[in-house]
Amino acid sequence: MQVEIKIDPSQPEPKVVITAASMTEEVNRIVRRLSDEIPQAISGTRDGKLEVLEPEDLIRIYAASGKVFAVTGKGEYTLRLRLYELEERLSPHQFVRISNSEIIHLKKVVNFDLSFAGTIYVKLSNGTVTYVSRRYVSKIKKVLGI
Repeated sequence: MQVEIKIDPSQPEPKVVITAASMTEEVNRIVRRLSDEIPQAISGTRDGKLEVLEPEDLIRIYAASGKVFAVTGKGEYTLRLRLYELEERLSPHQFVRISNSEIIHLKKVVNFDLSFAGTIYVKLSNGTVTYVSRRYVSKIKKVLGI
């Protein structure tokens, strides 16, 4: 994707023009983000209380038993959003999906171990160990530049 900014003092307010060969998922995602259709707040419940979660506090988000959970340094929260909705709200530069049921915060990764056959072992800042599924290995390698 190319980004071009033109400063024009005669323009009363910012204007965004998207030029693309066709309507792709990436274009749709950009339009949704720019139009503010999706609220950016992420809230979770813990001990019967609803709290607003800051993206920088998230360590991992995962689905289990039909529910979605977010893990932070303060503990584990139950979310009402689905993983794909969270993926749209979170920065793709900081968060990456590692399986059909898990998203991790790249800044909270202690290390990746590539020695396992077919999968990647991930150790997170809270001591949690998880694995990149085979389906997402190439995506993770691309994100990591390997």
